[in-house]
Amino acid sequence: MSPRHLSAEPLDLDALLAETAGVDAGAVVVFAGDVRAQEPQGSIVALDYDVHPGLAERALARIERDLLTSQGVLAVRIVHRVGRVPAGETAVISVVRARHRREAFEACERSIERLKREVAIWKVDVRPDGAREISDTGQPIQAPED
Repeated sequence: MSPRHLSAEPLDLDALLAETAGVDAGAVVVFAGDVRAQEPQGSIVALDYDVHPGLAERALARIERDLLTSQGVLAVRIVHRVGRVPAGETAVISVVRARHRREAFEACERSIERLKREVAIWKVDVRPDGAREISDTGQPIQAPED
């Protein structure tokens, strides 16, 4: 079985929109998180996303299930890239369909906030010179010496 929530390939927003389509939804909200070329610690060319696949899949499925119990929410899909994602490409997409816009906006925001808190995904900044640093810390990753 292939992963439902993780992808090493570019994400397909059209497929997620089609998968969540339904005639009862009055609102669809999409959040797409792209890799920025400029971070507080400097320029980057990509992010390397490392993941514990089993834990991440279960956590993302749980977030989707939980959000579906929210009033008015009809469909939720969250997909995150893994591996190297170049600057300018999309790393995560959350699609929420609900009866009304407020419900859709609130559930979409909760989906990303929960992903950041609960899902076993880590990122590493890749610098133009090839140096790799743990994101948000600037701590370099060095290859072990022989």
